[in-house]
Amino acid sequence: MLARPNRLTRGADYKAVVRRGRRRAGANAVVYVAASGEDRATRFGFIVSKQVGGAVVRNTVRRRLKAICAEALPSVEAGSDIVLRALPVAAGASFQDLRADVQRHLPRRAA
Repeated sequence: MLARPNRLTRGADYKAVVRRGRRRAGANAVVYVAASGEDRATRFGFIVSKQVGGAVVRNTVRRRLKAICAEALPSVEAGSDIVLRALPVAAGASFQDLRADVQRHLPRRAA
């Protein structure tokens, strides 16, 4: 589970990331990344529309995306705001496929 400082909670924050962030499209999700350059926690937001499926399917996809982001958090560039928008095919994707697709598009911390 992502802690409160690691979540986008305001609609204005979502809108800013989607409008101003870099867009990276994968097979199962679209990842929007806005680097703030600030020294603060990385924040994630999730968009899973009704096109993905019913409530049970949407919540399953959202929980999978949250688990993937929590797992990748230590290696993601600090200060980034990231919004993940699930595509309808994400409902049928396995956890491993979804993880590989999302992690490929997350900004990495400089080594």
